[in-house]
Amino acid sequence: MLYRIFFILLALLIVTDGYIYARFLHRIKRHRIIRRLFWLPSLILALFLACLTYSDNFSPGKSRLIGIYLLVYMAITIPKCLFCLCVLPGRLLRIFSRRMESVMFHTGLITGVLSMAMILYGATEGWRHYQIKEVTFSSEELPPAFNGYRIVQFSDLHIGTIAGYPKEIRRIVELINRQRPDLIVFTGDLVNHKANELDGAEGILSGMRATDGVYSVLGNHDYSTYVRWETPEAQKANLEDLKQRQARMGWKLLNNDHVILRRDSSRIALAGVENDGEPPFPRKGNLPKALEGTEGLFKVLLSHDPTHWRREVLPKSDVQLTLAGHTHAMQFILAGYTPAAWFYPENKGMYLENGRGLYVNIGIGEVMLPFRFGAWPEITVITLRRK
Repeated sequence: MLYRIFFILLALLIVTDGYIYARFLHRIKRHRIIRRLFWLPSLILALFLACLTYSDNFSPGKSRLIGIYLLVYMAITIPKCLFCLCVLPGRLLRIFSRRMESVMFHTGLITGVLSMAMILYGATEGWRHYQIKEVTFSSEELPPAFNGYRIVQFSDLHIGTIAGYPKEIRRIVELINRQRPDLIVFTGDLVNHKANELDGAEGILSGMRATDGVYSVLGNHDYSTYVRWETPEAQKANLEDLKQRQARMGWKLLNNDHVILRRDSSRIALAGVENDGEPPFPRKGNLPKALEGTEGLFKVLLSHDPTHWRREVLPKSDVQLTLAGHTHAMQFILAGYTPAAWFYPENKGMYLENGRGLYVNIGIGEVMLPFRFGAWPEITVITLRRK
């Protein structure tokens, strides 16, 4: 987990502190204690980074510790990085104007303070700043009886991150039920690592109500590939436990399968595939199997990973609307931009191509990092319309 970015995180600590010390603090002669204390936060961060990265005893509890550590790391290091990025060009611009150096110095201070405030808000309030998004998907192929049909989508609950906040789980269920859904769908990543994260939450999540029920698919985290299992059988048992828990909650899991939804004599198909992502994420989807028997029907497909849409759904099927999650929009959007765009061409919201649609829900929970800013937790109400 952390070992992949260990040296990047360590380098940021050393480079930013080294520059600030060399540029501003080395001149302090009288108060050596100040110079020494300056290094203390980064030294502590570096020690914890090493311990968390190279300790073998992985557990969901350790994952929460990593999330807390990363928040503290961000709150301390990102403001310093932004300060350095402002001050460094100011140093170069002093060749033309000494005033520019002062301007860039104060710009760096303001930027650093604002970034710290943003991180603290995202960690304390942003992760529960729920948003109800209303979208419409129109198609000539939709049966008239389903005109106005309301699908409520939520995704990436990652219950292990919020298991200690039952009031928030109840609030999510209440917000979903309040939308008067004809259908509720969940597009994967119910847990972070293990099925037992649902302990204490099953009763709350079973309270979701929709005319045509609650349907779900598996996400990459649901397979628990991020845990060092003693045996493959233990991992399989965990997945079976997760499936059984969803059944007890009244959620109908669509593993490469479909159901037929009816209004009067009209029908549409709701299909779901197992996670089908780009490596290193699991690719277990079987789209032909999921769609077998749905020929000629309007289709809604649940597929956790949005990359599946261009890889297979568009070129190899006639599915009209695909619903996905997975990206979280990297839990950060600023001025409409998210770093998730570096990895996912379709990373948030609705995408249309030749009358066919993909909606990417940016999730309602957080994995490992209890933080959201701009990418507020989302519940989507998708209304089907006949053109």
